Amino acid sequence: MQYSVAVRTLCEFTARAGDLDLRFTPAPTGAEGVAGHGKVVARRGPDYESEIALFGQYDSLLVRGRADGYDAAANQLEEIKTYRGELGSVRENHRALHWAQACVYGHLMCQARGLSNLRIALVYFNLVTEEETVLTRDYDAATLQAFYETQCACFMAWAESEQAHRQARDDALAQLQFPMGQFRAGQRELAVAVYRSAREGRCLLAQASTGIGKTLGTLFPLLKAAPDTGIDKVFFLAAKNAGKALAHLALAQINDAPVSPRLRVLDLQAREKVCEYPDRACHGESCPLAQGFYDRLPAARAAALSAQRMDSEALRAVALEHRVCPYYLSQELARWADVVVGDYNYYYDANAMLHAYTQANQWRVAVLVDEAHNLVDRARQMYTGKLSQRALKLARQAAPKALRRSLDGLARSWSTLNRKQAEHYQVYESVPAGVLAALQKAIATIGDHMGQTPLPQNDPLLQFYFEALQFMRLAEQFGSHAMFDVTQDPPGRRDTLSSTLCVRNVVPAPYLAARYAGAHVSVLFSATLNPQQYYRDTLGLPANTGWIEVAAPFKSDQLAVRVVGNVSTRYRDRGASLTPIVELIAAQYARQPGNYLSFFSSFDYLEQVCALLAQRYPDIPLWKQVPGMDEAGRAAFLGRFTETGSGVGFAVLGGAFSEAVDLPGKRLIGAFIATLGLPQFNPVTEQMRVAMDKLYGANVGYDYTYLYPGLQKVVQAAGRVIRGEDDTGSVYLIDDRYRRGKVRALLPSWWRIQ
Repeated sequence: MQYSVAVRTLCEFTARAGDLDLRFTPAPTGAEGVAGHGKVVARRGPDYESEIALFGQYDSLLVRGRADGYDAAANQLEEIKTYRGELGSVRENHRALHWAQACVYGHLMCQARGLSNLRIALVYFNLVTEEETVLTRDYDAATLQAFYETQCACFMAWAESEQAHRQARDDALAQLQFPMGQFRAGQRELAVAVYRSAREGRCLLAQASTGIGKTLGTLFPLLKAAPDTGIDKVFFLAAKNAGKALAHLALAQINDAPVSPRLRVLDLQAREKVCEYPDRACHGESCPLAQGFYDRLPAARAAALSAQRMDSEALRAVALEHRVCPYYLSQELARWADVVVGDYNYYYDANAMLHAYTQANQWRVAVLVDEAHNLVDRARQMYTGKLSQRALKLARQAAPKALRRSLDGLARSWSTLNRKQAEHYQVYESVPAGVLAALQKAIATIGDHMGQTPLPQNDPLLQFYFEALQFMRLAEQFGSHAMFDVTQDPPGRRDTLSSTLCVRNVVPAPYLAARYAGAHVSVLFSATLNPQQYYRDTLGLPANTGWIEVAAPFKSDQLAVRVVGNVSTRYRDRGASLTPIVELIAAQYARQPGNYLSFFSSFDYLEQVCALLAQRYPDIPLWKQVPGMDEAGRAAFLGRFTETGSGVGFAVLGGAFSEAVDLPGKRLIGAFIATLGLPQFNPVTEQMRVAMDKLYGANVGYDYTYLYPGLQKVVQAAGRVIRGEDDTGSVYLIDDRYRRGKVRALLPSWWRIQ
């Protein structure tokens, strides 16, 4: 079995040394790097060769890559690197990596052309001044060959163990039997559809009811298909911790099979959750776990992978034992894991690590998107950029004098826009050219400054710079999928006009399409993907995306669904709705004591109903969700739902307790949903509706902006009640609009509504 590795990956494994150093210096974008390379190549003579494909073999290791350029007349091979600011900002550990790459290419070039010696050149090109700094070293072919073989031998020992792991993994997966013995009703149908999608290499939208075991029903067939389809890695992406926990449980069941595939399962956690020194900067002069990070990484990496268990607790133990940063150890291990469990942003964000690794290493990946209905809003957030004028003022206060001129120019252009705006909130056809030009100048000026003087992570100027880069990137890609709006801030003490600019994503489809193209197979699954055309349009799924709707394993007599059509929960009617809702909850509790969840459209509404219920029926145990609830608070809230307990929990629809919460049996026997879940009616949402109308046709905008997202939340919340084939319970849908046929059509077909 041959193992293929890119030159960059090889050298990153063998030649990195020294400290982890994440002090920010402005790095060129991919497009800027390509343009910089082009300018260097254009300066060379007509016989200069560029982008030379090179290959080399070392035992069963295939090394591949493209050398930047070769000047045959000078017998000089060039490795071109672009940068901003001062050349001194290119740190020594990076230069060592650059030389290693250049020398590996040098050997491959000598081998390909039969050269006995070669001059190696590192060409550093300053994108701002367009100045070249050329560093050269002369080598004979034997020296380059020895260097190449040393790197390959170092990597080969690792590659052989990786090959052995992969072969053993695939052999075990080929024999893998379903861990639970018998499939649940509907679970086999789902698994077959996922398996076929993996074999065919296409996307799948899968709507499958709560309770059939979607997590195991999607992971098992993808892993089963991996040996025959050449899938290197599976990315399981979830919006919430509960979804990730279910994935880890399912993967543990697979790893516990009689013939275990010994899958390496990596749990990716947010940096703020695992950082050991949150008050320190990420470089060796500040953080002890960054000092000498790359020197100690090989041993830490080997220890983590030999242990197989790579959840946050296990990784922390390994990281501290080897004195390396646990967060960046986990990022390194993503290269070697079989299954990575993490948040959506690790693959779908503009700077997503997993997508970047996939592209750089040419992995064949399978992507599973849990509770995929959440991806619409989450992706909108990823591709929305905001700039606050107050943040600009803080950045100016923190900026050195030399930078203030460009920031003042931006402030003037911004203030001109404010004075011309007649309304508190206004949408524009595009970002004004004057503001964009001033912002581009400010970004360039700050970037040049940081090339010489890196800023600390909490510096207001650095924070503004990051926000400005995001805003500018989205402004440059502006189109019908987005809108540009300006919201004026409430007047301050000096009554100076101040505002927030926003390039607001409405439809994330154009950005997500490339992510599907980068994966061998993507499976997006949820209990609520109805209507499917809404998700196809907004998520940008390919035309050949498959669809499966798995019938619910439940019978209609398991769930009593009652519409309370004599109550309106519209904002103007809420005062009148309080007493009927309280009496309804109390009457149901009296008939059948047990655990209930009550969902409302806002914390204010929740508080009013909860207070009135407590006043009128003090004997009914109550507990409620509060804004900003931490993990301990959420755990305590759910801990009240026991098999023998009783009472009513109050929560906000669309919040932490309305989906991805499993309360089987008597832990939850009913739910009251006092809302249609429609997004708040405000100028921003209305303008999104208008944009949807323009994209998809008149009157479609209301459904796409309000109705479908709202009813999806309702169905998710109701789905908390029936979790198993033997569960029974009741759901009350409280609002007169539930009588409408269009609304009823979006509710699950197995419900028998009374």
